[in-house]
Amino acid sequence: MSTPLNRLSPLSVRERSACMCRHGFACSSFQAGHALHLIQARIASATPTEWADAIVEHADAATGELTVRTLDGATHALWNSGGAALEAPAGTPIALHVRYGVLAVGRTQFNVALS
Repeated sequence: MSTPLNRLSPLSVRERSACMCRHGFACSSFQAGHALHLIQARIASATPTEWADAIVEHADAATGELTVRTLDGATHALWNSGGAALEAPAGTPIALHVRYGVLAVGRTQFNVALS
């Protein structure tokens, strides 16, 4: 006798793995603002001319929201669930790759959602 296969719908699988960080665990999602995917990091490093130097104007560690201003004056509102706001308090110099949503604080990189 064979065991029945557990068939899960794509929606229920997506909901279960959407984000473990909501439950206090490491991010299990690669959506904007969650875990940084290796391909995302590699493609951002492969396009070095698109990085913009910026300064953090506001960082809220409780919500994960950051506001940064690039050296040319553009302001960007960012969100990250992985502690970017803890690593980059107000006044911290950072690098931002707007096209691929990567924030670099020193050698540490974060996946960010831009709004």
